[in-house]
Amino acid sequence: MITNIHIKNIGIIDDIEINLNKGLNVLTGETGAGKSLIIGSLDIISGGRFSKEMIRKGEENSFVELCLYVPEDKNSIDGNIIVSREIYANGRNMCKINGRLVTVAELKTYMKSYIEIHGQNDNQNILDSRIHIKYLDDFIGTEIKQIKEEYKEKYIRYHELKKELKENYGDEKEKQRRLDLLKYQLTEIEEAKLKEGEEIKLEEKRKKMLNSEKIVESLNTVDEAIGERTIDTISYAVRALEKIEMIDEKYQNFNNDLKNIYYELQELSRDICNYKEDVNFDEEERNEIEERLNKIYNLKRKYGNNIEEIIKYKEEISEEIQKLENIEEYNKKTKEKIKQQEREMTEIAIKMNKLRVENADKLNHNINEILEDLEMKNAKINMHVEYNENEYNENGKNQVEFYIITNLGEDEKPLTKIASGGEMSRIMLAIKKVLADTDDMPVLVFDEIDTGISGKAGKAVAEKLSLIGKKHQVLCISHLANIAAKADYNYFISKRVIGERTNTNIELLKEDEVIKEIARISSGEINDTTIQYAKELRNKIA
Repeated sequence: MITNIHIKNIGIIDDIEINLNKGLNVLTGETGAGKSLIIGSLDIISGGRFSKEMIRKGEENSFVELCLYVPEDKNSIDGNIIVSREIYANGRNMCKINGRLVTVAELKTYMKSYIEIHGQNDNQNILDSRIHIKYLDDFIGTEIKQIKEEYKEKYIRYHELKKELKENYGDEKEKQRRLDLLKYQLTEIEEAKLKEGEEIKLEEKRKKMLNSEKIVESLNTVDEAIGERTIDTISYAVRALEKIEMIDEKYQNFNNDLKNIYYELQELSRDICNYKEDVNFDEEERNEIEERLNKIYNLKRKYGNNIEEIIKYKEEISEEIQKLENIEEYNKKTKEKIKQQEREMTEIAIKMNKLRVENADKLNHNINEILEDLEMKNAKINMHVEYNENEYNENGKNQVEFYIITNLGEDEKPLTKIASGGEMSRIMLAIKKVLADTDDMPVLVFDEIDTGISGKAGKAVAEKLSLIGKKHQVLCISHLANIAAKADYNYFISKRVIGERTNTNIELLKEDEVIKEIARISSGEINDTTIQYAKELRNKIA
């Protein structure tokens, strides 16, 4: 449900906040006070169109924000979702859901699950024949829900299989081109005989080659420094210490340390000689390493960032080659799976069609009964349920659409092509009343649904709105005393002049104020007679 609406700089609305409640919320007030602007603001925050002419004169932008209490939504914070939309005179939009920036399209998609607006010129859902099947299935309820879920799983798998088949090179020329390319790539990689870790070793050897002169020069310097003369000198010192090591233990320790240095220098000298030999590369070996590295670099450029990735790619294309060479058998199996999926989907679609045909008449009867209450006595709704043998859609094989006869003697025509704005609102009200227990739309908004009706029809509309309000939050702009009397919460919208500017004002009415407002809209006057009538109407309706 909507708990709060904040509107700023839209038409004559300067800056207002509205705290809404559960049940039926009825908005009444003066003509031109801004009632429709409030509904328009709800349409804007729901991703609807916005004209820059709606921005309040002298302001650069308009702003609408509302708080939804939807504890079951995973995006909610403590059950609350804050949605806002700011629109600038240059056309720039800034939409947010809980502080996260979204596009207008994303906002519209998101809000479609929470708010449904029905006005004289705004009955999008009932005008969209694709939604009509949802009304019927909602009416059928749990009996069809489980079947639809089972069908949906198979429908998704069905399209996955068809996609696989489409991508399996049904065209022989395309398949052969792909096969030739893969075989060329495989041969190129296999001929390279790559080994994991090979590139690192080659790079290290290449680095030595590029610095061979510097290495040899440095090693020669070291070799000369610790050559035979240095080793002979240490050997001479060892022999000298041997002559006195028996005199004192510390001389023996000195000699042991010196011997260790002697042996280490000998080993180091041998290693350096060996390293010097390793650094000597001939030109042919250099060229071989460069060629090998160039080959690896070329393969990396084509097939992967390193040798490991290239080897993995080789395995992948080997599998694809095998698949392509046996594609006819593979496609044959895929086609068999598709046919099996079709058989299973058809079986479920037949069950759904039976349920829909059986329940369509019941839904028609229930809606037509309510339309008669709403003073549309000659109007007859007839939901057409067609079964398309050769086509699958996400709902099975059915196409469902409302048809209507508005006047006696006329032909039946699609609802979307014949009904007026006022009729649409009452038809939608009838549908919502029938589906009140199963419809999962949290917030329903009706803009002047009472246009062109009065008396018995007005009372019937009030009763239907009240019943819908038991299961949903309902916002309704009305000029009828019957509807105002039936409200759970009444809001009065007025306009006032502050500083030479007209501003919209809204207030939640107390019970005595509600009585006065019912009296005002029932006769245009507030006196003892109209007050008494209002009290009777309020008590009677209650």
